[in-house]
Amino acid sequence: MNRPPRTHVYVDGFNLYYRALRGTPYRWLDLSAVCKVLLPNNDIRSIGYFTARVSNRPGDPGQATRQQMYLRALATDPLIHVEFGQFLTNKIRAHLVNPPLRGPKTVEVWRTSEKGSDVNLATRLLIDAYRKRCEVAVLVSNDSDLAGPLRTVRDELGLRVGVLDPSPRANKTLHAASTFYKHIRTGALASNQFATTLRDSRGQFSKPSRW
Repeated sequence: MNRPPRTHVYVDGFNLYYRALRGTPYRWLDLSAVCKVLLPNNDIRSIGYFTARVSNRPGDPGQATRQQMYLRALATDPLIHVEFGQFLTNKIRAHLVNPPLRGPKTVEVWRTSEKGSDVNLATRLLIDAYRKRCEVAVLVSNDSDLAGPLRTVRDELGLRVGVLDPSPRANKTLHAASTFYKHIRTGALASNQFATTLRDSRGQFSKPSRW
């Protein structure tokens, strides 16, 4: 009987959140559980979660705390390791689409941008592949910018590469760069949630109330 292939999973945290989780009751997602459901014939050895620490915003003062609780939940799973980029928030002036005849033509707004986590993901993927740490590499993202590293791992290094797409719409560029491609369905998200209350070395903590 053939053994299941050693598999590493690389999760684009912000892409997963904005494509599949934002505004749903499924944000307390158990990453290991959902990956095992979607990859039942793989021996998952590592799950990398690539994100950045967010800051509270004027309209959402609890944003950072909710993220911290989720990162704490992920840390209870020994399969998962988290790598951080940077999340930047700046004030900028933006032009109004329909400015008034009299009055300002621009308005001051907050601009938020995430830097580095996609580069961290691509770098980790390539290092693991070059060092033969896995036989299958699986990307959780809908970001076509990651097609290049996937294609390199598949074509130059000979590994099987998969995509678990958090968006209902297929990304043709990622599809063409992968060996296999699956969508993450709502049912898989709903049935693979962390317990409402968890415990770690610091004590007991719970799913954020707004989630």
